Amino acid sequence: MASTIVRPFEDTDLPNAGSALIKVHATDGYPVEGVDQPDRWLRSADVLAAWVAEMNSEIVGHVALMRPHGEDAVSLWIEQSGDSEEQIAVLARLFVVREARKNAVGEKLMKAAMEYAQSQDLRLVLDVMTKDTAAIRLYERLGWVKIGEAIHRYGDDRTIDAVCYVAPH
Repeated sequence: MASTIVRPFEDTDLPNAGSALIKVHATDGYPVEGVDQPDRWLRSADVLAAWVAEMNSEIVGHVALMRPHGEDAVSLWIEQSGDSEEQIAVLARLFVVREARKNAVGEKLMKAAMEYAQSQDLRLVLDVMTKDTAAIRLYERLGWVKIGEAIHRYGDDRTIDAVCYVAPH
């Protein structure tokens, strides 16, 4: 098994992370919105922190924590917990290229994000498309709890079913 390094995202990672994202979109249809502008998607102003995973000096995965921006998971968690939006971050932009799967890359990225959120006293939520069954298995294996369902809207009136989760505390 190849060694995986998870480290904070650096600006110089943008081209290689964008290439990895384009590969993931081709194999998995993630993100459903497409990857016309991978740089903007990866480095949105809403990103609080991000990490990349490397194997053999190649970026094979990515995850980010985002400021809340109207996500259903955020609303559901606020309703259920009484937390304020300032206490919440959204785990997003998680992807791993197909060739790197089965090496616990997704789990390592998730753990880096979860540890950071805990150190910042932030509660993590996410939504995942129901089609992404491997991601759902990963979240549940790491102790994330389903808090509801949502309809993810994108493009010109397109929708897809999603499930919302909160991280263990």
